Amino acid sequence: MSKIRITKQFNFETGHALYGYDGKCKNVHGHSYKLSVTVIGTPISDTNNVKYGMVIDFKDLKDIVESEIVDVFDHATVFNKNTPHIELAKELADRGHSVILVDYQPTSEMMIIDFADKIKKRLPENIELHSLKLRETGTSHAEWYASDNQ
Repeated sequence: MSKIRITKQFNFETGHALYGYDGKCKNVHGHSYKLSVTVIGTPISDTNNVKYGMVIDFKDLKDIVESEIVDVFDHATVFNKNTPHIELAKELADRGHSVILVDYQPTSEMMIIDFADKIKKRLPENIELHSLKLRETGTSHAEWYASDNQ
């Protein structure tokens, strides 16, 4: 049977600051991210399976991406754990704000690598992550392809 790609889009709001950056993005600011997740697989051919004809149930894909990415990053502020903003991060966390400390610079490029790793670990064996597209603004996005990372 044919391999089919399916895509689901997710939206979330996240703040960040780029440690050591030489422009405005060194300041804490936020984006309305749009994440497109494309997986590839063969539709289920077992007519007795309730998911007959599906590569993966869109709801199952949604559950994976929401639990790994959206629920974690939505309305959170992401900082490199080595940033001088660490005091600000601690203050925000102490005041009940959602703060994520990562071991990378929280650019779209590095975030998408992190997202790919998290999603791949949760997909069923017969489904592969094909690509991700993370739109940071209306005119800027990062893309990750499995074929580029083998």
